[in-house]
Amino acid sequence: MNGASLQPRSGTAPKSLVLLLHGFGSSGTDMISLAPQWQDALPDTLFLAPHAPQRCGMMGAGYQWWGLSGFAPSALAAGAASAAPAIDAFIDRKLEQYGLSESDLAIVGFSQGTMMALHVALRRPRAVAAVVGYSGMLAGTLGLSYGELPKPPVLLIHGAADPVVPIAALHMSESELKRLGIAVTTHVSYGVAHTVDPDGLRLGRDFLAEAFAR
Repeated sequence: MNGASLQPRSGTAPKSLVLLLHGFGSSGTDMISLAPQWQDALPDTLFLAPHAPQRCGMMGAGYQWWGLSGFAPSALAAGAASAAPAIDAFIDRKLEQYGLSESDLAIVGFSQGTMMALHVALRRPRAVAAVVGYSGMLAGTLGLSYGELPKPPVLLIHGAADPVVPIAALHMSESELKRLGIAVTTHVSYGVAHTVDPDGLRLGRDFLAEAFAR
């Protein structure tokens, strides 16, 4: 799961970590491009953008968290569950390496990476500082119960013109997260397809900065 990283702009040891999880067929090298646009607001943050552990057969240069054999809820949930141990191990290793805890960690995902961010964050033993998900969805709630799970604040951002993951996925995910007692904020980017627009970048940055400040 080596990938790309960006060290804290302050030049000091990191006081927080932002884990950036890319989408299907992409890579950490692509996902790290968000980080320079957030550094001013998060000068003491180390940004980590690992490659998913599997090469993507459909897109030769990219990676996948799991092979997309179908979009049925059960298939998405099973796929996310299969990929989660690698991400959990990566998080454990990095928190130990830098002497940080879950409260110093935020997870940001795009598309399939958003599915992974939500799956992992809601099943960690302790709540992370925040989750930001772009153009993705909650891939199942198996094993989650209202009273016991960690409840990190979640921001979901989605393009209204997304042809890959329809905007309906945002509303479904919001409803399910609220049912689980998660504080969730959503933003619809009108006229935006399967990408992150400047408004989404700004909202994600501010959400992370506020979460770490708490």
